Amino acid sequence: MKASNENNKTQTPFTGESIFPIGDKNEAYARYFTGTSYLNMLSLERVVIGNVTFEPGCRNFWHIHHKGGQVLLVTAGRGWYQEAGKPARELRAGDVVNIPPETKHWHGAAKDSWFAHVAVEVPAEGASNEWLEPVSDEEYDKL
Repeated sequence: MKASNENNKTQTPFTGESIFPIGDKNEAYARYFTGTSYLNMLSLERVVIGNVTFEPGCRNFWHIHHKGGQVLLVTAGRGWYQEAGKPARELRAGDVVNIPPETKHWHGAAKDSWFAHVAVEVPAEGASNEWLEPVSDEEYDKL
């Protein structure tokens, strides 16, 4: 069952500003991104929640959330989500992505659009992230 409301999706071009402040350049995780992203941590208590904004063409590397998993709440722009071995899924404001633990995946902006999502880390004892290889330009350019 899809948990997004198709009627709420906007066609307005996104320029990096959304309901949450864009935050600073994502220096802490820049080595795991192709392109420039911004991070504004919304919560570090009980549940880790961050607003992540991607410049056009920016995407994170393949990665796995061990134990808890992650939920993405798309707030603006147009982007992509892909699980290993599956086709990429286009994302727009209002989409929700539930990423089960132990699922190799990546997410990021479309080539021609800024993209923002709220990333919710699902709490679990022993949860961790494993960063893997970059999404190749060849893979990305096919989208």
